[in-house]
Amino acid sequence: MKPEKPGTRINGDRLSLLTKVARLYHEQGIRQPEIAERLTISQSRVSRLLKEAVARGIVRTVVVPPVGVYPELEDALQARYQLRDVVVADSGGQDEMSLLNAIGGAGAAYLETTLHADDRVGISSWSASLLAVVDAMAPRPTRSARSVVQVIGGVGHASVQVKATRLTERLASVTGAEPVFLPAPGLVANKVVRDSLFTDLPIASVVSAWQDLTVLLVGIGSLRPSPLLKESGNTLSEEEMAGLRELGAVGDVCLRFFDADGVLVESPLNDRVLGLSVDELRRVPRRVAVAGGERKVETIRAALRGQWVDVLITDNWTAKALLES
Repeated sequence: MKPEKPGTRINGDRLSLLTKVARLYHEQGIRQPEIAERLTISQSRVSRLLKEAVARGIVRTVVVPPVGVYPELEDALQARYQLRDVVVADSGGQDEMSLLNAIGGAGAAYLETTLHADDRVGISSWSASLLAVVDAMAPRPTRSARSVVQVIGGVGHASVQVKATRLTERLASVTGAEPVFLPAPGLVANKVVRDSLFTDLPIASVVSAWQDLTVLLVGIGSLRPSPLLKESGNTLSEEEMAGLRELGAVGDVCLRFFDADGVLVESPLNDRVLGLSVDELRRVPRRVAVAGGERKVETIRAALRGQWVDVLITDNWTAKALLES
């Protein structure tokens, strides 16, 4: 006998049979051949009855997220900002170290899961969040990226520029990729100097590698730098910061500053950046940002509005704040 259509009424005996088969299989873990033998029906009929039980709503699949996992926040952020993907990490607190540990671990897990052997990964200058990600990654037994390319020179003290190189080197090491370094500062005196450096053979070869990037890994900078960044010298001067604020800037990705709506700010700094251009940045198929914390909520929101990135790794506190406005 063929099962009736789910929308039709059926008698109590059939409902009883559907329920019995469903409970035996789903609650008691009895296999279909054993159910068929116990009820003296064919195994194919057991299979049909189980499917009908699902269709009629007798059996319902429910996913129960464990504590510390936030699928609803991830889905809401993805829908609101039209993102490719969102990962929300569980942070035990809102202090800087708790946030960095949370998003660092989440970023590491995301990259370890999603990178492929042929990926060409661009990485921006040194930042606390990117450092946390790379430090949390474990070396892979097989290659998980083809190359790791530095997309902007170091900013600030010479020692910090060395850290940017080490960040590239570390990510290349754990993924088994070839590191491609940008042997230059991220910000130079003027456009003439920048254009001249772009023609230098070692730098020109790096610029050429930017055209083939498949993944971009960035932090999201705020005009309110963290104490760690301030102490390290990995920031612009106070005069430069003040000028950007006057123009309406709230943050940056790869030293490309944008306003609260995510629109690029036309600043003299744009001609001084030795790094990925805005057009080159937007052409990268997958652009992953790792950022969180109360200090950066406005900046992250602006970056998402402007579609500077399409994957966000953040923490549960920041995710909630991004959805409140």
